[in-house]
Amino acid sequence: MAVYSYKAADPQGKMVRGRLEATDEDAVVAGLHAKGCIPIRIQLDEKPAAGVSLNRLVSGLQWSGAVTGRDLMRFTRDLATLFGAGLPIDRALHILIDATENQRFRSIIQSMLEDVQGGSYLSDAMAKHSRVFSQFYTNMVRAGEVGGVLDSVLGRLGDFLEENQDLRDYIRSAMIYPIFLVVVGGLSVIILLTFVIPKVAVIFADLGQALPLSTRLLLGFSTFLRAYGAVILLVVAGLGFFALRYLRTPLMRYRVDRLKLRLPVWCHIVQAIETARFTRTLGTLIQSGVPILKALMLVREVIGNRVMAEAVESIQDRVKEGEPMARPMADG
Repeated sequence: MAVYSYKAADPQGKMVRGRLEATDEDAVVAGLHAKGCIPIRIQLDEKPAAGVSLNRLVSGLQWSGAVTGRDLMRFTRDLATLFGAGLPIDRALHILIDATENQRFRSIIQSMLEDVQGGSYLSDAMAKHSRVFSQFYTNMVRAGEVGGVLDSVLGRLGDFLEENQDLRDYIRSAMIYPIFLVVVGGLSVIILLTFVIPKVAVIFADLGQALPLSTRLLLGFSTFLRAYGAVILLVVAGLGFFALRYLRTPLMRYRVDRLKLRLPVWCHIVQAIETARFTRTLGTLIQSGVPILKALMLVREVIGNRVMAEAVESIQDRVKEGEPMARPMADG
């Protein structure tokens, strides 16, 4: 027997939380249904690990007021569960206000609830909060509203967001350790050059012997770093600031994306990531009933590489002219 924690909506529409001991998750669902509750979120209680997870550490460093991708994923899954149970939109949103722990997201859901109660469609209410709900997300919801399959569309959206979140967590975990090593290694070298080597230089000076060229260069660089280290730091910070601003310009971003597709190994990684994102997003949209031209337009906005997004735009233009989609994709 295992212990599961759960969040559920009781027959009065109020949020209830608790823990149940059961053989599996299905038994927890059956127990909640027997009480007349609608299960929203069920998870296995696990003993905390001895160390601190890197993902948990990074998530803890994030600004608490921001709506994260994981917050959106949980909201989508919970909303799909409530719709699947037959609850109307306003009652489902009211329940999710209590279920959401993020204060900012809770206020956004409250605003959406007021819009829906005022007669707006859910997709229109979401579109007012474009920083949280992307155009891709709102168009998916709009397609579900038009086709009357909003619960299934939200289920696909939840799966899509979970896959993206797992990929981001994997990349972040893979990058934290090498970045940590580079930072620690760089700090160690700076400490050696500015504090340790000058003390060793005094010993060499007392010996009165000629030093090798490599040692003299190292001592000279240490002296230079101690004298002008603050200036170098300011210059590097200024150059980094202007470089980041320049990289954000559309022209420079396009050039960088084109360079990524020309690098020997990196090009295959970028192509694999963007191709997977293209196929997964396009498949989700088409399954949800979005027309192919509209789906291609939305997919173009999801792709991160500008050069590949331009290729998708070319595919969209040729499909609009009547060509089958396979032909422009093969030409690209």
